[in-house]
Amino acid sequence: MSFLTETVTRRMAMASRSAMTQAPRPFSMVARLQKNPVEATKDTLKQADRKVSDKLVDGINAASNVAAKAKGTAEEVSGQAAGKSEELKGKAAGKTEELKGEAKGTAQEAAGKAKGAANKL
Repeated sequence: MSFLTETVTRRMAMASRSAMTQAPRPFSMVARLQKNPVEATKDTLKQADRKVSDKLVDGINAASNVAAKAKGTAEEVSGQAAGKSEELKGKAAGKTEELKGEAKGTAQEAAGKAKGAANKL
């Protein structure tokens, strides 16, 4: 039995030394956050798509602002033209009334001269 006792004690001594020298292993419930190549490619494409769409939205907004400014300028010019048109229309109407008055005055004067000449005869 001495052989058996000696073997057991040797193994126990080695087991206790190996248990003391073994490094502790950390235990964690968190999954590793490594992505496979397909997921990494998808993320890269999503980022690129987002950047492109942001630039497109900026371009659309800029074009919209330019269109609004052009429309405002066109309306302003149109309003000025309409105002000028009304001004000229008013001047023309005034001139017409003035000429009508002169024509009536000349007609009245001619009629008065004709009556005066008829009375003299």
